[in-house]
Amino acid sequence: MTDLTRLSAADLAEKLRHREVTSVEATQAYLDRIAAVDGSVHAYLHVNADEALATARDVDARRAAGEELHPLAGVPIAVKDVVVTQGMPSTAGSKILEGWVPPYDATLVEKIREAGLPILGKTNMDEFAMGSSTEHSAYGNTHNPWDLERIPGGSGGGSAAAVAAFTAPLAIGTDTGGSIRQPGAVTGTVGVKPTYGGVSRYGLIALASSLDQAGPVTRTVLDSALLHELIGGHDPRDSTSIPEPLPPLVEAAKQGALGDLSGVKVGVVSQLQGEGYQAGVQTRFEESLDLLRQAGAEVVEVSCPHFEYALAAYYLILPAEASSNLAKFDGMRFGLRVEPEEGPVTAERVMAATRGAGFGDEVKRRVILGTYALSAGYYDAYYGSAQKVRTLIQRDFDEAFAQVDVLVSPTAPTTAFKLGEKLDDPLAMYLNDVATIPANLAGIPGISVPNGLSDDGLPVGFQVLAPAKADDRLYRVGAALESALEKSWGGPLLDRAPELG
Repeated sequence: MTDLTRLSAADLAEKLRHREVTSVEATQAYLDRIAAVDGSVHAYLHVNADEALATARDVDARRAAGEELHPLAGVPIAVKDVVVTQGMPSTAGSKILEGWVPPYDATLVEKIREAGLPILGKTNMDEFAMGSSTEHSAYGNTHNPWDLERIPGGSGGGSAAAVAAFTAPLAIGTDTGGSIRQPGAVTGTVGVKPTYGGVSRYGLIALASSLDQAGPVTRTVLDSALLHELIGGHDPRDSTSIPEPLPPLVEAAKQGALGDLSGVKVGVVSQLQGEGYQAGVQTRFEESLDLLRQAGAEVVEVSCPHFEYALAAYYLILPAEASSNLAKFDGMRFGLRVEPEEGPVTAERVMAATRGAGFGDEVKRRVILGTYALSAGYYDAYYGSAQKVRTLIQRDFDEAFAQVDVLVSPTAPTTAFKLGEKLDDPLAMYLNDVATIPANLAGIPGISVPNGLSDDGLPVGFQVLAPAKADDRLYRVGAALESALEKSWGGPLLDRAPELG
């Protein structure tokens, strides 16, 4: 039998639909793969074997009875641990939520369950999604399947590593400043940040509410389109949810795979390349631009002058919103509770002891920074000014999209760095998101498509950005590039990854 864990989600779904394989067989193959290699990768915090197999058996029975099922029914999936799941631990990678089992499902999890996708488990992440390397998890590092001594990106390194290690065909990530796209770039996977409000945030453990967005982590562009169409759409429980249907994403991906981009105008963002970008990353980017030209696209350079301030604005807005969102973790209502060792047990002292023990260094750093930025006397100088810069960045995008259909750049300036290499230099770590942050500040969609290996033999990513609510453009351009690249490589990039186990 074909190794089921090597199939794309779309190909596996096709085999399931024609009853060439059962969901139980596919799910068990992934559970066996997890048992074989996740000890070295550590992509999972919780493996949901019994429930996943129960879901698979139910799907197989319904399919055998002739019931019309969702196209992805029976295809297993992994979910980032910042997404709440009824009956499964949801820790957000933090000791302060260790052992917490939510009493409800996030909207996107409801949709996954209703469609009949077995949930393999919850994936590792930087604590409360604060990080670019998954080294800030309270439960240990995740390792990059391409090189186990390197980071898998962050904060959603667990989801990206699970897909790259063939321990899940699909995964859910969240992207606040690049936490789907940057892990995608360094692990050779496809990562999509939908338009803000295009996928419900109900049931996401909030980091920065004006920036957070859940989205797909997959092996192919078509797989991402299939998953995006499943989890997206309006949700009345989320006040920021867009009350409109999604554009035809799967159709756009299939159209793009035909390789014709005639009439598409591509803008290269001059501020998101050049100095500070690894030579191999820049070389692969230029080669990908040539492939887009060969597919019929017109490629022009576009300037977005305020992008140089995006990183600074983001690291004021995000900590400010995080300090507010994380205030609820106080040792009083749920999660960890630590009482002071000496002195009176007051609410204030319990809160201080709980947060001191439950939060890691990166969370403490950002909460302190955010609280300071919001404090009296500094609000206008810091948080208020950052919001003004955000408006200027949004205007840059508006002006750029008046000239072109999509914008492109390398997804990340470098390939995966070694574990521990940047832990003592937070600013160097933050710079990994320099190309992805502008999209979150503007609320627009973005995709990272694997576009080869750098000179060090590690994956790099090609980022495509589109106007808000025009997510279909990502899939058309991304699929066209993917198709052209696979013809030149002779197959998917992940097939060239070192074997684990």
